[in-house]
Amino acid sequence: MADMSVDGALAKYGPSEISREDILELDDPNYEPGNVAVVTGAASGIGRATALCLAGNGLTIAGIDVDEDGLAEVRERAAELDLPGSVKPVTADLTDEDDIEAAVAEAAELGDLRYLANIAGLQTIAPIAEFPVEKYDLMHDVMQRAPLLLTKACWPHFEENGAGVVGNMCSVHGHIVTKEKVAYNTVKFGLRGLTQSIAAEGDGSIRGFSVSTGYVKTELVAEQLPDSADSRDLTVDKTVQQVMLGHTRATEMMEPYEVGNLFVQGFSEHASHLNGGDMTHDGGMSLTYE
Repeated sequence: MADMSVDGALAKYGPSEISREDILELDDPNYEPGNVAVVTGAASGIGRATALCLAGNGLTIAGIDVDEDGLAEVRERAAELDLPGSVKPVTADLTDEDDIEAAVAEAAELGDLRYLANIAGLQTIAPIAEFPVEKYDLMHDVMQRAPLLLTKACWPHFEENGAGVVGNMCSVHGHIVTKEKVAYNTVKFGLRGLTQSIAAEGDGSIRGFSVSTGYVKTELVAEQLPDSADSRDLTVDKTVQQVMLGHTRATEMMEPYEVGNLFVQGFSEHASHLNGGDMTHDGGMSLTYE
């Protein structure tokens, strides 16, 4: 029953382009080009937005992704916006431990490595009885194993530089679950465990936090809308209203730059007591009910 093409869904529900005015700029002495933030999934979606928002605060960004063209576009966009920081592409496969270690070593050569944003993610929807194990393994490797390996590789640099912060992109599905997303639900719950473990072992000098949002206007979400509408015998607009926003008190999905700004806040000295906790911005989805 989908009444809209993928292109139409992207035009209406895809992300808007980021401007300088969209970026939250904070006064933090550590937000300067000599300090480096690793951002995974930086070629698109929330990772791209976070890379630009952090570069907008003066940091040097080591943007990790397998999409070389996407990384190049983000670097160019940062230059177009004349941001005080910059984006340096680092091509790496997050399922490969050697790639991860090499990417962190490359990031450390750019300056003092102080921040890690674990954002890369993917989705597979299927009931438990039919869930493809190879898809579970891939999602676990990218969204739970890689954040641990990246944290492990960054840890000595954090210690050497006297401080470090790890921000993990969680989800409302790290608090409550919906059916047919068993892998996504499982790894997001696991990310909260990693976050709290970082806080427990960081002794205050190395912090960890997670960010949990509801649905965000990414290209991936928008592209899936027509199929999602078909499976529910709804229009695309009704799917957004009933599925994406039906259990929230929000009237629109979040923009990727709004999520990027949460990482700007969470990494900053203004969030020094955010350690092991979760920044929940889900429009009330996990906290209210009817």
